[in-house]
Amino acid sequence: MNYNLPTHLPELPVYKKAMDIIMLSRSISTYLNHDLSYLNDDGSEDNDIYFSGDIVQQSSNLAPEIINAERERFSEKKHKHLESLERLTNKLYSNCRRLERSKSNGRDFLPILKGEIKTFRKLQRSWMMTL
Repeated sequence: MNYNLPTHLPELPVYKKAMDIIMLSRSISTYLNHDLSYLNDDGSEDNDIYFSGDIVQQSSNLAPEIINAERERFSEKKHKHLESLERLTNKLYSNCRRLERSKSNGRDFLPILKGEIKTFRKLQRSWMMTL
């Protein structure tokens, strides 16, 4: 893996927000997992537990896509990273909505994460204009 990070990256608001979303989604997922890891009365598992892992996976991929887009020199490849970032953001938001319907007390924290994702989208749009 190439560790040549752009020097201005830690100061980018979109990157900072991506890091905030990673930390928040991990905390929420941990909280949700405690509630959703028990088996149902019929012995089946709660399907919502998979969405809690998905939000961690998707949020963890935000920052690398930002890094890849910043590093890329060719606009065509840069746009592929930007499209991937947009898909990740949309999936992350939809999984938050799914988890809000779960039978967990942790779902009360999901509006906070959704608000952070909305802020990230605004920052993402303005950042994309600078590339």
